[in-house]
Amino acid sequence: MKHYLTILSTLLLSASFHSCTKADAGNAEAPFDAYWSVENLEPDSTGRHYRQTIRLTGDVRGLSRLAFNQFARAMELADPADTLVEIVPGYYAVGSPRFASAAENDTLYIEITTRGSFHNICYSPDGFHAVMADGSVLPVSLERADITASPKGYAAGTVDMMPYGEAVYARNAELGTGKAGYYDVIPSFKSVRQLGGSSVVDLDNIVFEEPAAVFDNPEKYTISVGDGKMTVTAAKKMWPRLKHRIKHLFGTGKKEMASAIIEDYPSLEYRGLMVDVSRNFMPAAEVHRVLDLMALYGMNVFHFHLTDDEAWRLEVKSLPELIEVGSRRGYTPGTDGTFLPQIFAGDGNPLTEGTTANGYISQDEYIAIIKHADSLGIAVIPEIESPGHGRAAIEAMKLRARRTGDDSWLLSEAADTSRYTSAQAFHDNVMNPALPGSYKLMSMVADEIADMHRRAGVELPAIHIGGDEVPRNAWGGSPAVKEMMEREGLKSEKEVHAYFVRRVADDFAKKGIKISGWQEIALRHSDEYNEAVRPQVYSVNCWSTLPSQGQGGVVQAIAESGYPVILSNVNHYYLDMCYSRHPYERGLTWGGTVDEFDALGGYPARLCPFPGANLKGVQGQVFGETLRSAEGLETMLLPKMLGLAERAWNPDSTYSDDIFHAAILNEIPKWEADGYAYHVRQPGITLEEGRYVKFNSPYPDAVIRVTFDGTEPTEALEPVVQDARIDLKAMSSAPAAVRARLWLNGRPSPVTILNLE
Repeated sequence: MKHYLTILSTLLLSASFHSCTKADAGNAEAPFDAYWSVENLEPDSTGRHYRQTIRLTGDVRGLSRLAFNQFARAMELADPADTLVEIVPGYYAVGSPRFASAAENDTLYIEITTRGSFHNICYSPDGFHAVMADGSVLPVSLERADITASPKGYAAGTVDMMPYGEAVYARNAELGTGKAGYYDVIPSFKSVRQLGGSSVVDLDNIVFEEPAAVFDNPEKYTISVGDGKMTVTAAKKMWPRLKHRIKHLFGTGKKEMASAIIEDYPSLEYRGLMVDVSRNFMPAAEVHRVLDLMALYGMNVFHFHLTDDEAWRLEVKSLPELIEVGSRRGYTPGTDGTFLPQIFAGDGNPLTEGTTANGYISQDEYIAIIKHADSLGIAVIPEIESPGHGRAAIEAMKLRARRTGDDSWLLSEAADTSRYTSAQAFHDNVMNPALPGSYKLMSMVADEIADMHRRAGVELPAIHIGGDEVPRNAWGGSPAVKEMMEREGLKSEKEVHAYFVRRVADDFAKKGIKISGWQEIALRHSDEYNEAVRPQVYSVNCWSTLPSQGQGGVVQAIAESGYPVILSNVNHYYLDMCYSRHPYERGLTWGGTVDEFDALGGYPARLCPFPGANLKGVQGQVFGETLRSAEGLETMLLPKMLGLAERAWNPDSTYSDDIFHAAILNEIPKWEADGYAYHVRQPGITLEEGRYVKFNSPYPDAVIRVTFDGTEPTEALEPVVQDARIDLKAMSSAPAAVRARLWLNGRPSPVTILNLE
C-alpha cells in the first residue's frame, strides 16, 4: 500500500526533524548526489499524473530527510516505508529507513507519483538539501535527466504541445521576410517625413530647444535631421531622457543620417512594468538595469512588487522583524519563526548570500532606486500586498508580538478556525481585517515609504496595496471578524474585504497618499463604497480582461464604475508566461504562452472597447516564481518587453510581425554591448521530398548545429549552412529524429526536434 502525502504539524515538531541551528555549514555539500528524471503517465479515471524518480548516489547513511521545492501538487510515494511531508505548500521532505541501512556508496531510488501534467523545466524539483542526522543542513548536487529524450518527458497522453521542427521552420520563414527601415525603431515614431538625401550629423552635439508654444502632450517631441545637425524640440524636463533614448537609437559620434522630420509622443500616460522581487529576490543592481531598459523603450511606471506570501523584501526600520523573518528562507521544521520556510529554490540555509531565496532592499537602496528612476522619467509604485498574499508579514508580526508581549501586532487570530486554500495553495496567508495589527502594519509601512520619497525628493504616486486573491472563507471561522461584521453591519466576506480596503485608503488619504490595487479593489462593489474609495485610487490593474477569464466582464464593470484602468492582461502582458511550450522554455503556463508577438498583439482598444472608459494605460508583469537569476529576469523581459512598449506607446496597429522582428534584430547588438541577457528563438527543421532536411533561423548571423543520433547538439559540432539540404538517404543508417540548436552571439536556443518515425 502506498503512503500518501500527509500534512501533519505533529510531524514537523517530531524528533525526526532537526533544528536549523546547524544550517550555516559553510561550503560543505551533502556526501551524495541526486539525479532526477520524469515521465508522464497515461491518464486514468482520476486524471493526469507523472512519475518522478530521484536517484541518490553516494553515502546517504547520515541522511535524515531529503528536502526540496516544487510547485504544490498531490504526491504519493511508491515505497510504503518512505514518508513524505509537506512543510508548507511547495516545500517537501522525504524520509526513509533505507537511508540508515544503505551501504557507503549505495544507489537508492525515490519514486513519486505526482498529480497533474508535467509542463516544463520549471515544474521540476529544485532547491535540494539534506537534513542530516546530526542536525546540519547541506546543499545537494542535482543533475536532471534530459526531458526531451522521450515524448513521455513532456507530452501528457495525447496532449503534446512541443513546437516541432516543421512549425518552427514555417514561423522562421515568415519572420525572415521583414526589412526594417532606417527609422523603424521601438517604440515606433508617430510620424517620420523623410526629406530626401542625407547628411553627416554630430550626435555628440545635439541641439535641444523648447517649443515656441507648449505641446498639447507634455511628452511630445520633434526631431529634425538635416544640414549636418540634429535638433530636438521638447519641454526641458524631457531633455535628459531624450538624450538617453537618442543615444540608444542612433549612437554617438558623427554619422550619416537620412534627412527627416520626426514627430513623436506616447498615446497612453501610464506605461508600466511590474517586477516581483519578493518570490525570488533580485538585488538593487538588477533593478537599476531594469529601469535603464524601461527608459530606452518609453516605459514610465515601475510597479515594484516587494512583498508576498513567500517573502518581504523592503526594509522597514520601525518593524525590523519584516526583513529579519521575511527576507530569509531555509529549512524550518520548528516553530521559532525567525525565518521563512524555503520556497522555490535555495540550499536550506537562510544565511546564504547571493541566492534568490535570501535578501532585501535596504532603505538606502530604495532611495537610490527611486532617484535613478526619477532621473529617467519613471515613477515608482511600491506594492505592499494585503490582505491576501500576506503570509510573510503574518509570520514576521508573530515574532514581533512574542518579543514585545503586545498581541496588537498580530495579523492573524489564534481562535480563527477558517479553512481555505489560496491560489498558491496556502491556508494561512490572509491578514485579518478585524485586528488592529493589520492597520498598524499598513500605516507604519506607508509612513516609512513616504519618508523615503521625501528624503529622495521624489514624488510617490501611490502605494499599491494588492487587494487580490483573497480565497473564499478566508475569515469564515474568525470570531473577531464575526464580531466586526455584526458591529459594522457587514453581510459578506466581500464586504469585509471592502471594509479593509476602504479603511486603508482612508488612512493613506490622511497622509496624502493614493492607493493602487489589483482588480478586486474596484470590482462590483456598492455605489457607496465606490463613491468613497474611487477618489483615492490612482490605478487599478485588470489582469482578466477577456470575458473567458476569471469573473468575466472585469474591465467593463470597473470602467463603468469610473476607476482608472490599467490593462494588465495575462494573455498579452504577463511576461512571466513561457515563450513557448517547449519543455526547456522557463516560465509559467496557466495563462498560455506569451512571446514578443503576443505582447505586440495586445491592442488596448480590443481589450477595453468601452466608450468613456478611464483607460489610463497598460502594464506588463513579471511574477517571480520561475526566476532563478538576474539573467533569467532579463531573458523574460527581452524581447517580450518590446511588444509591450510598442503597444503602450502606440495602442493602434503599427508593425507587422516580420517588420517588428527585423526592428528587434537591430536592438540585439545594443543588448550585447550593455551585457543584457535575452531570449533566443529555436531553429526550424523541414523535410523535403521525404529525404532532404533543411534548417533555418530567425537570425541571419546565428550558427546552427545538428545531430541525427538523438543526442543534444553541442558547440563541439561543425555548423550547418542555413537552408542547405542534407540527404538522409546518404547516411549509413536511417535516423529516427533530427535535432537542431542555434547559437546567437554564443547564446543557445532550446533544441528543435523533427521526428522521422
